[in-house]
Amino acid sequence: MNLGVLGVLALLLYLVALAVVTEIARRARADRSPADHFLAGRTIGPFVLFLTFYATAYSGNSLLGYPGEAYRRGFAWIMSTGFMLAIIVAFHVLVPKLRPIAIRESFVSPGDWVRHRFGGEPGGRVLLVAVALLMTIASANFLLAQMVAMGTVTAQVTNELVPYWLGVVGLAGVILAYETVGGMRAVAWTDSVQGGLMVLALGAVCARIVWEENGLGGLTDAVAAVRPSAVAVPSGSECVNWMSSIVLLGLASVVYPQMIQRLYAARSGRALAQSMAMMTFMPLVTTTVVALIGLAAIPRFQNLENVAADSVMPLLLNGWAAEGGWMIVLVVVVFMGALAAIMSTADSILLSLGSLISEDLLGRPGNDPATTVLGKRAAAIVMGIAVAIALLPRLTLWRLIELKMSLLIQCVPVFLLAIHWPALRARPLVAGIVAGTLTAVMSELSGVARLGGVHVGVIGLAVNVVVVCAAAAFESPATKPAHAGAAIDRSTPAAQ
Repeated sequence: MNLGVLGVLALLLYLVALAVVTEIARRARADRSPADHFLAGRTIGPFVLFLTFYATAYSGNSLLGYPGEAYRRGFAWIMSTGFMLAIIVAFHVLVPKLRPIAIRESFVSPGDWVRHRFGGEPGGRVLLVAVALLMTIASANFLLAQMVAMGTVTAQVTNELVPYWLGVVGLAGVILAYETVGGMRAVAWTDSVQGGLMVLALGAVCARIVWEENGLGGLTDAVAAVRPSAVAVPSGSECVNWMSSIVLLGLASVVYPQMIQRLYAARSGRALAQSMAMMTFMPLVTTTVVALIGLAAIPRFQNLENVAADSVMPLLLNGWAAEGGWMIVLVVVVFMGALAAIMSTADSILLSLGSLISEDLLGRPGNDPATTVLGKRAAAIVMGIAVAIALLPRLTLWRLIELKMSLLIQCVPVFLLAIHWPALRARPLVAGIVAGTLTAVMSELSGVARLGGVHVGVIGLAVNVVVVCAAAAFESPATKPAHAGAAIDRSTPAAQ
């Protein structure tokens, strides 16, 4: 059996498994409230929570974009392990304070923190809309990246029997269906299946690369023989870019809407702590292997540039499949693991977009089942736009990551600063977001992605924080309105 036929069969089997899990999730649904749809009624336990964190954090960007960037930059890309570890560190700054408030006040959407902390203040509503708008744009960008990766992997695993466009359109429809029907339960439970597949796939790839190259030393020698610059000691500007990437990814990822909602959805604080403890080790066993994939491609494929470099993993796997026998089975397992990672991230983004648009941007009440319906429809519209754009990919996956993070990181002060600075008011944060976002956007529009190796998003954050602090110093010390920070009205109490 050749790669294409086996790939189609594996894809069909995988889709059947997703359908079964979705139906089980539908039957487990307690009601049609936003809390049940978007947070699974706050009943997710530690192991499922860990797998859904893992499957969401490591996406099509990780399995296609990161190898492509490792191919372009060489061993310097080992920094990717550093910025994934930075995400865990930043979570420990936010979670201990945000989680108890979120449970007490029954938060559902990311914007509920802004409502609780700044509700009724001058500028509070503007701040909520600004945060929601930035998160929506960044999430839509992230969803687009998953659509591109999804079509690429589907075409490769089926040897073009399922073309790129059909992979994008068809699997987008599948994600939309099970997210709509099963909500967070379907997303979390399918993420568990997908996370397991991803771990299996990465283990197989790592074993094959180490065996084929006679260890890491052999891989280094092979890379050095064709591109000596790829194994050179990083330059000063490259080291600056390392630190900039750690700040950009480490901080911005903490305010991913889908990650914040998982803090709300955990069954208990203990379950959340256990899942985060397990996540601590995953950068070492995931991004390191992903970087090895890109490095292993350097001696095999020459002169791949820009978007073409994002295909180094599929190209590498197709070379292995040509050997026949069990290698075809191995390649299909790896491809399915990659596809699972992509779909798990896309479904999480889609779910978060629904609550962001319906509750935070449109201001619908969080205790109304009609809000759930509106969220589903809004997410479907965004999905349709992302699919249309994905049919004509123009940017590398890593570039899409940078663009998304440059916007998302401007929301960080609203969470990390505000939760540790009780006297901070809404208007300074609004001024900071406007200044930081304009700095990043104007730089990007002028074609400048980095200054001296520092991402413009990080520069925008620096401007953001300086403006917040300066504006806060001149803010009137008048007493905070009595209704600001009041409890958010919900029809059902939070699950403890």
